Amino acid sequence: MPAYARKLLFVCSRNRIRSLTAEKLYAGFPGYEVRSAGTQPDARIKVTAGLLGWADLIFFMEKSHLNRVRQKFPDALDGKDYVVLGIPDEFTFMEPALLEELSAQLAEHVVVPSL
Repeated sequence: MPAYARKLLFVCSRNRIRSLTAEKLYAGFPGYEVRSAGTQPDARIKVTAGLLGWADLIFFMEKSHLNRVRQKFPDALDGKDYVVLGIPDEFTFMEPALLEELSAQLAEHVVVPSL
């Protein structure tokens, strides 16, 4: 592993499909540490100020996720790099079409593991 791994955080609503799929996509991929979280009260792992602070780069699946984080943690994104991917909640966990969409969107910002 390189001296410094870039820390990526993926955020969706419930941390069960989109953000969790993105986290699994990067599992064991060199050069990155990856976590995922959700904005909803019933999320598998809820987004926290600590998680936001940990991340070097935050990917929000939809603008609504960014807005919820800004509302709940008004200062947490100050000076942070983040991207809204615009990936709708219409997939299943690890669905090939979701993996392809994630890869296409993420390739503009980070190295993407081969599918």
